[in-house]
Formats: sequence, C-alpha cells, structure tokens
Amino acid sequence: MSTVYDCGQQDSREAGLAAATNATRSGRLVVLPTDTLYGIGCDAFDAAAVSSLLAAKGRGRDMPIPVLVGSWSTVDGLVFSVPDQARKLIEAFWPGGLSIVLPHAPSLTWDLGETRGTVALRMPLHPVAIELLREVGPMAVSSANRSGQAPPTTVAEAQAQLGDSVDVYLDGGTVRQGVASTIVDLTGPQPRVLREGVVSLASLSEVLGAEVDLAN
Repeated sequence: MSTVYDCGQQDSREAGLAAATNATRSGRLVVLPTDTLYGIGCDAFDAAAVSSLLAAKGRGRDMPIPVLVGSWSTVDGLVFSVPDQARKLIEAFWPGGLSIVLPHAPSLTWDLGETRGTVALRMPLHPVAIELLREVGPMAVSSANRSGQAPPTTVAEAQAQLGDSVDVYLDGGTVRQGVASTIVDLTGPQPRVLREGVVSLASLSEVLGAEVDLAN
C-alpha cells in the first residue's frame, strides 16, 4: 500500500522524506517532484530496483534511466571525466532542466539499462528532490508515467498511472515547468541535443560559443 505525503506541510514533508529515504535504501520506488515533471526514482546503484522501475513504467532496457544528483561535485565520481563543455553547461544551467550525457566511470557497477557506457545526469531545481538526493545519493529517475502516457505534473496524475508499484509519493504541488529536460550528448566530438525541452538550443549555443543543433 503506497502513502502520499504533502510536502507543503512541514511535519508531513519531514515524514515523507524520511519514508522516501527508507524506501530508497530498501530497494523500493518513490515518486518525487522535480522542477520539470514528477519523477519515479530509486537507488541508482540497486539493479533490482532499477528493474522494478522499468517494469512499473512498462519500459524496456533499450531506454536507460537517467540519474539525478544533489550537488555538482557528485558528478566527478560518476563519470570518466568532466570536459570543459560540460562544466560550462553545469555552471549555466544546474540546478535546472538540462540533462548531460557523458561516459560513466568504468569502475561503477550500476545497471541503468542499455547505456553503452554512458549516463545522463541532471541536478533538479526543486528543494524536495535536492533534500532527498543529498540524503540517499544519486537516484535513477524517469518521468512518473506509464510508457506512452502523458508525463505527470501533479502527484495525483502519477499515482493514477503507477498505483501501488510505488511505495512513497511526495506531493510537491503542481510542478512549475511541466516540460521535460533538454538532453545534450557530450560523448562525441560535437555536442548533440537528443531532446529539446526546458533549455533552448539558442541558450545552449550561447553558453558553448558555437551553434548546437538537434541530433538527426
């Protein structure tokens, strides 16, 4: 039986974050608000929990799960290296609606799906998400919807789709953006935007000092 916690009330927020922390550390799933959409998440290093997340969404391993982090410094331990372009984008857009794809550190043993040695990282601009991430560490997080259905902007929409497959729902009200993050791939010789979302191509081009286009 899942439980919904109203994070607009201090007591309920504290109880919800404690429950979400316990659930995440126990390999269970939580729904959390971010600045873009509601997300369904779990411990990024728990392969069984990631499999449960994919099953809850009805999503295959061919669409690997991104990872949310609670601080800039966390990135250095998760990737092979942080190129200058990535640092510029992090400084300009984190926390916020930009996901950055980089080669992950070869020492990591996580299983996020068919990543081909990469990981999509983002630091969300939402206090509830940040507090949870700083407590439990990196989380595998995807939009809190069944595959093929509309991504939720309220916890009620997420619960209607995911039901009791999720243990804890953190209700942060209606999310501000209601639009997915932009995804930029920095694993090749030139930046490639895999999905345009909150952050525009023009904004990316301005920060990088070169025109950035959507990938074909």
